Amino acid sequence: MSPRRNRPRVTGPGRSADEDPSDRYGGWQSAESWQGESWSVRHVAGASAQGKTYRCPGCDQQIPSGVPHVVAWPEHSGVDERRHWHKACWNAKDRRTTRVQRSRNAPRF
Repeated sequence: MSPRRNRPRVTGPGRSADEDPSDRYGGWQSAESWQGESWSVRHVAGASAQGKTYRCPGCDQQIPSGVPHVVAWPEHSGVDERRHWHKACWNAKDRRTTRVQRSRNAPRF
């Protein structure tokens, strides 16, 4: 028996998976509206989030390397405005206050 051929997946008409930028980081990208602005939201898989630690603006805690998370930025801004959020913090962003209140025992970084 001969081995199976590995053919590129087709994600759309005439496009291979290698040309799809939303799949680059192991997730998908969508657009959401928040605070009257349109935001680009990219869901990053844990396997793709290797090597760096980020600070979540929702809870002010670290997002360790290898943890699935969300990268969000206003659509009409540059890469400097990208922020890495925990998925739960991004989903709860409307229920949070504008200023994060830490408990006494929370680490101060």
